[in-house]
Amino acid sequence: MKKSLLLLALTGVFTLAPALSLPAQEAVSPHAERKTTPLGKEMKEMGKAFRTLGRQIDDASKNAASIKLVATMREAAEASLQYKPEKTADLPAADQAKFVADFQAGVKNLIADLDKLTAALKANDNAAAAATLREIKDDQKKGHKEFKKEHPGDRRG
Repeated sequence: MKKSLLLLALTGVFTLAPALSLPAQEAVSPHAERKTTPLGKEMKEMGKAFRTLGRQIDDASKNAASIKLVATMREAAEASLQYKPEKTADLPAADQAKFVADFQAGVKNLIADLDKLTAALKANDNAAAAATLREIKDDQKKGHKEFKKEHPGDRRG
């Protein structure tokens, strides 16, 4: 009886050992093959700060940290003005200049809103800061819908 249990256990170990020793296949993201553009890097930097800011905007004790996050977003927004959205290349040549000008106007509006947000945080007016952040979020959704090129696997929301 003991021999058969031992034999059964060893058979199981030897049967499963090769499968357990194989490296797990990593899930391949649809974003993995796509190179990030310089504009995409700036937007990613803004997005990271934006998400953190959204979690702490109501907490007046974190206003100093929030102001730094807004400064990070502002720097990224200013840097993004030198780039064209990837979607520009998909448009007819006659429409590209207006498209880029509209994009830049949207970014300049964002910069103005970020300055407004900074002023509210410095005044410890977190209710106004939260309202401005909501406006920025709404503008972000509209801007992404208009200017961001869609790629397979992109999430919209």
